[in-house]
Amino acid sequence: MFRENKDHLQVELFNSYSWMNPKIQASLQGTWAPIFYEQVFCKIDETPFSCLYSLDNGRPNFPVNILLSLEFIKHMKDYVDEDILEQFRFNYQIMYAVGLRNLGELYLSERTIYEFRRRVYRYTVENPDKNDLIFEQFEKLTKHFIELVGLNTKEQRVDSTQIMTNIKLAGRLSLAYEVLSQAVKACPPALLTESLKQMLEPEYKTKVLYRSRGSEAQKRIQQMIGLGIELIAIIEPHLDIRELNAMAILQRFINEQATFDREKNTWEAKANKDIKADSLQSAYDPDVTYRKKAAKGHVGLVLNIAETCADENPVQIITDYTIEKNNIGDAEILEKRIPEIQNKMDVTDVYVDGGYFSGEVEKQAQDNGITIIQT
Repeated sequence: MFRENKDHLQVELFNSYSWMNPKIQASLQGTWAPIFYEQVFCKIDETPFSCLYSLDNGRPNFPVNILLSLEFIKHMKDYVDEDILEQFRFNYQIMYAVGLRNLGELYLSERTIYEFRRRVYRYTVENPDKNDLIFEQFEKLTKHFIELVGLNTKEQRVDSTQIMTNIKLAGRLSLAYEVLSQAVKACPPALLTESLKQMLEPEYKTKVLYRSRGSEAQKRIQQMIGLGIELIAIIEPHLDIRELNAMAILQRFINEQATFDREKNTWEAKANKDIKADSLQSAYDPDVTYRKKAAKGHVGLVLNIAETCADENPVQIITDYTIEKNNIGDAEILEKRIPEIQNKMDVTDVYVDGGYFSGEVEKQAQDNGITIIQT
């Protein structure tokens, strides 16, 4: 059940902070924690996240403003999940920053963090026509920071960079194994043939990936495709299994990596040169693509960022970001983002490099009263 977290607005008379030595209290007030609490934590709007929970049934949700704040702090401090959990439990600075005044007051499990991320991700995937919950918070906080500092947003610069999702990158053979292995594990064991069951054996991966000569790669890929076709045939009568995400990824992989030979009545693995750039690159992240930029090959996504750059600003701030498949060009991304950026704030000049030039970008900029300045 969804419930907003308002508990931090009414502080208990006696708490861990009130028992501190006055000098320690003063020292704490000089750190980042009170600033984070006032300018970030208290500005988070939890209500959009109500769609992730039941409105009138079940246990109250763990506070969304705490979960979001811990994600921000995790990246700010370069923590891993294990670190942020430990810091939340024992670091009073962290607790103060997220509105708690008693050390050990609230228990947070690892599962709660992962479940929250899963809910956010699933909502985003299932509702592509609705607002991105995380980006919506970014916009609200950015607007608050700009007003707080009084930044000039008329001049901005835009640039992009290649980024990797948190996946294990491997060659085509490794991808074939991971896709098939994931699908086999998702299938009930009772349906598997002996040839598919061997994939569940620990030594099979070693045999396929680490004991294969380079000259055997194409042969091994063909074997993986053959096993994939075998698995798809087995699950054909089982609609509930066919609809699993792992099976959809397997089917996509075969369609992209092989062609059907009608004379032989078999699926044949394609040559490397025949694999398209937007083909599947990860068994776990279907959006990852391949792109060649500045004479270098990249597997992953592209991150495009807009940032203030007026000389009189005491600090500069990121005002917009978007993540796309990395086979989408800079100009195409900017063309879509110009109206979004202008809709949020007053922008007159945007500085870009030559990769952003196109007639469509120039027209979009003119329609929105923006001058594109190429470096």
